[in-house]
Amino acid sequence: MLKYFEYEQNSLTLSWADGRVTRLDVLWLQDHDPAGRHDNGQRLISVLDLDWQAGIRAVDRQGGSLVICLTNGRELTFTLEHLAAEQMTTIQDDRSWRGKTLWRGEAFTLPDVSWPDYTGHDDIRCRALAAVAESGLVLLRDVPCEPGQVLEVIHTFGYVRETNYGRLFDVKTVVSPSNLAFSNLGLGPHTDNPYRDPVPGVQLLHCLSNEVDGGENLLVDGFQAAARLQAEHPEAFELLTRIRLPYRFIDEKADLRSRVPFIETDGAGNVLKVRYNNRSIAPFMLPFEEQRAFYQAYRLWAETLSAPDLAFTCRLEPGDCLIFDNTRIMHARTAFTDGGRRHLQGAYSDLDGLYSTLYRLGASAC
Repeated sequence: MLKYFEYEQNSLTLSWADGRVTRLDVLWLQDHDPAGRHDNGQRLISVLDLDWQAGIRAVDRQGGSLVICLTNGRELTFTLEHLAAEQMTTIQDDRSWRGKTLWRGEAFTLPDVSWPDYTGHDDIRCRALAAVAESGLVLLRDVPCEPGQVLEVIHTFGYVRETNYGRLFDVKTVVSPSNLAFSNLGLGPHTDNPYRDPVPGVQLLHCLSNEVDGGENLLVDGFQAAARLQAEHPEAFELLTRIRLPYRFIDEKADLRSRVPFIETDGAGNVLKVRYNNRSIAPFMLPFEEQRAFYQAYRLWAETLSAPDLAFTCRLEPGDCLIFDNTRIMHARTAFTDGGRRHLQGAYSDLDGLYSTLYRLGASAC
């Protein structure tokens, strides 16, 4: 609720009952004029249409709206609901660590829902997808153990991201694997596909069978790890946000390359994405005077990601499907024996589809 407003020639200040204060430039007001948008929400005007000479002549509150009269004779009408929503947009859509709940190790409770509940109730599907947005992951239980079912899971929230591995990939032991994920070796904490531009934002692992000893999944909140690194080793943190490393994957079908930092931040220093995949770092050269400092920071990042108290351990059983944010969650696996079957199917999607579904469900279900 708006308590009061005041204005000057070039600005409007709104004071809300909850203590928030919104200050808006006259150029912002022109740019966000509801009359300057099509019914589909897209802008009908550009920055070239703004009148840089116009100022605010008067503001009148009319019921639930503010009518702003400009010195060029134009009137802008905003509902108070619209102005309050604009103030909240950047908070609701903040995908950096600032807008997330960070977690660590065994103190974490993995959000989980059953597949029948997920598919049968919009509010439960909304809460499951909100868990991915908030904590980075969710576990669906009782998903039918049928090959290709992982793609049907993706269709409930987004679109399949097809790669050189295909629309989906099988995670089971093979001879001479092109990727160590397809062996029975243990894997350290990592994010997938850092050599892609852009990297797939969502990864799914669906367990079809698991009869082996070992093969437990370890999950690490990369945002929590980055927060620890920043707190304990700020110089290393800063260095790893600045140095962009080359990544590469090459086989007979693909040659994929990117150059990105371990820790990606926005202009305010908030972490947006993290990555770690030492198997895929291409040969690189740094100035000699930076080399030792980089390797020290690199080691500290690896040690932080491997800290036992940050790892959450779970074993995927047949019917379990783990959905997680590949720009945030590190996953690892313990080694397992060759005896018995262990078969997971994985697939990728993107965060934009997941968030789109979450927003649409959130309007009525969450």
